Parts: sequence; structure tokens; C-alpha cells
Amino acid sequence: MHSLPPILVAGLTGIISGLLLSIPIGPINLTILNEGARRGFKWAALIGLGATTMEVIYCFIAFTGFATFFTRGYVKAAMELFSFVFLLFLGFKFLLSKSVHEPPMRLRGAAERLEARLEERLHPHSAFMTGAVRVLGNVGVLVFWIILAANFISREWVTPDWPGKLACVAGVAVATSAWFAGLSWAASLGHGKLSERTLLRMEHWSGAGLLILALIHGGSIIWQMHRPH
Repeated sequence: MHSLPPILVAGLTGIISGLLLSIPIGPINLTILNEGARRGFKWAALIGLGATTMEVIYCFIAFTGFATFFTRGYVKAAMELFSFVFLLFLGFKFLLSKSVHEPPMRLRGAAERLEARLEERLHPHSAFMTGAVRVLGNVGVLVFWIILAANFISREWVTPDWPGKLACVAGVAVATSAWFAGLSWAASLGHGKLSERTLLRMEHWSGAGLLILALIHGGSIIWQMHRPH
């Protein structure tokens, strides 16, 4: 992968991570499925567009505001280890999920109250704003991107400059919008076309993908520890 141009590596990193984050069934995917079956493709796609916009904003904030701190010395090593553990945790969480109605990326307590308050205050009426507010209130999405952005930069999958960061963010935008568009189309075909079992299976696949990434990441850490300096 390192033989590829850095900007292409960053873009592919964004596409893969954006897709893995989008697949697990949470509030946005369930909203798209329900509204797509009831109101059609256009309405569901606009919900997905709103969600994608907010997802990209969170990803951009993570890269510009937090990730660079984790690129040097012991902080970098600690971040790599933490990212490995976090990917394992998230992968097992998705893989062992038993219900599509349990949000995989939502924080509890104060974060849930914040989400409820945002929806109450903003009270979105349009499809686009519905998707945007749902992601805006899910603080877990921002936490996820902060951790991944730091890991991508520390692993040199994304170069710590504007071209690399923007390429990764663009990859996230492409993958997320493509997933939501495809889901909107499937939902518009009619209610019941995607059973809960099918949705849960997709979430399990996402978990398996994250576990594979975690194992690759762990193997890379071990290789770096044993290679001659």
C-alpha cells in the first residue's frame, strides 16, 4: 500500500473507514429504511445527504483539531496501542450485536440527553435536516473519527498535510454518500425488502471487517517492536 501515491492511500483509507462506519445499523440507517419505504427514494436520499454532510464535518474537525497531537514520540505509540484496542472493541461490538435497534455508536447519559435536546430545539422538518441533526446529536461519531484520524496519521496512511487530510475526508464523503444512496434505493423498492436479519448480518460483516483491520494493525505494531533499529 505504501508503494501507492500518498494522496491515493489517504483517499482509500477514507473510503474504507467511511464504509465500515456507515454499514452498522443505527438511527440514520433505520430512518432511511422507514422513510424510503413510506415516502420514496428522493426523501430517503436527502436524509442520507444530510447525514453525510454532518459526518464529513465531524471527520474534518477530527483531522484539523485533534489528530496532529498524536503524531510524535510516546504519544504516537500510546495512540497506536489504544487504536488497536478500540478497533477490537468496536469490531466485537458490531459482530456480536443481537438487534438492529441498538445504536452501535451512541454514547449514553449526557450525550443522549444532548441528542434529544438538539432534536427538540431544532425540530427538523426537511429530510436533509433530519439526517444532519441525527448525526449532529450523536457525539459517538465525533469520538470515533478523532480516534481514527489520529491513528491514520500516526500510521502514515494519511499524511499530516492538507492534501492528505482532504483526500481522506473526500474518501469518507464518497463512501458514506454511496452507502446511503444505495440504502435509500433499496428501501424505496418497498417495505420489508430488507429484513432485520439481513440488516443484522450487514452489521456483523462490518464488525468482521473492523476485526481484520485491528489484527493487521496489531501485527504491524508487533513487527515494529521487533524490527532492528
